[in-house]
Amino acid sequence: MALWWPVWAIMSQFLFVPVHLCDIPSGNSRLIESVNLKLLRATLDDVSKEANPSVYLGLRLSRDHNLRLETRYLKKLKNNVETITSSSQKGTSEKPSTGILALHLMALTSACDNLGAQQRKKIIAQLTLELKEEKKNIVTNNRPKSNYFQYSLGILALCVAKKKVDVHIINKLLNAEKDKKFVHAETTTVDTEAVAGMAFMCLKRSDLYTTELRGQLSTAVESVKQKILDSQNTDGSLGNIYSTGLAVQFLSALETKDAQTCSKATEALLEAIKQGKFSNPMMMSQIMPVLHGKSYLDVANVDCTLESDNLFISPVSVLPELPNGGVSINVQLVVEGPSGQSITHDIHVPSQSSLLDILETAQKQNSNFRYEKMDSLYGPYLTSVNGVKSSTAASTYWQLLKDPNISLVEGIADYKPGDGERIILRLSKCRK
Repeated sequence: MALWWPVWAIMSQFLFVPVHLCDIPSGNSRLIESVNLKLLRATLDDVSKEANPSVYLGLRLSRDHNLRLETRYLKKLKNNVETITSSSQKGTSEKPSTGILALHLMALTSACDNLGAQQRKKIIAQLTLELKEEKKNIVTNNRPKSNYFQYSLGILALCVAKKKVDVHIINKLLNAEKDKKFVHAETTTVDTEAVAGMAFMCLKRSDLYTTELRGQLSTAVESVKQKILDSQNTDGSLGNIYSTGLAVQFLSALETKDAQTCSKATEALLEAIKQGKFSNPMMMSQIMPVLHGKSYLDVANVDCTLESDNLFISPVSVLPELPNGGVSINVQLVVEGPSGQSITHDIHVPSQSSLLDILETAQKQNSNFRYEKMDSLYGPYLTSVNGVKSSTAASTYWQLLKDPNISLVEGIADYKPGDGERIILRLSKCRK
């Protein structure tokens, strides 16, 4: 999840402040400001799209602001909330997920907008009910209705909004951490660990729970910390580069930090930013708190009285497309369906094409290939290949791999294969 950094005059003020172990090293102000401005510009892109609460949340957790654009985006976000709450009450459409409700609640909590109090109450009531449904599903099916990432995010959102969470709901998350349920394909899901860890920390610091429960929460925080420390790769990333932002948020919120882990992780984030790996607004919004020495726990104490209004964005202009010199690449697209058979398609596309471009080209050129996708806050994701749909009930999904067996961490709109790459679409089953 990205933000903008202060101008030089303001930056100089921070040179005399003691450096915290997870802080971004000095000398990166221009790089961070560029990410800030990219995220701010995302609020101007495609006015027909719904507001992304994670983008607004990232902007609010920056030290620097463009208050006019933030206010404009908040108005759009509140329209989302009206649609979500009214449609749910009428039962006219599919209920929003726990994660969507949680992000909306955290966004509204960070807004310092007294006029939105009624909307916050509606979201809180709806999120509370949704978490109860998640808990019921854990009891009956040994997993949440959505997943543990969203379940953790829902608990965290209620906590930073200073609302008491049902102890039975908390215990299910504690048990999942203890039983090592936050895994995918036998690998620890660092982003889930990080969000659960922040939820545990928030609950532990609250005076709404017993001493015994706070002791259990402390133990869980230490468990999360160790798993995240163990997940560090040689390049400094935690899990993968896209889970590193949330992991550093967790580490930065700890009372006792691991200096070496934090330093290497922040260096990895900065290097990834330089390489242009954070172009997705959702991913930028998750690293934004890190770039400003904050975490989602800071939502509970946003101070609007001293906010600077010092970010300026030039009028949006259409940048000319860079010529690729007619260079094309060849990508092999391999479909592995439920029968175990594989079908390979050779696809020629311009260089720098995304996997989504490749899927679209394959569908146009081959009558025996078709796909379907669904939009999300993270961008589009693959839901069906050749008529075989992923299924929540059956816990199946279309996994994206780079040959021979490397799972892609980017989505179909963000990953850009190189010449000669072999991309595998595999129908896989989630681990319960």
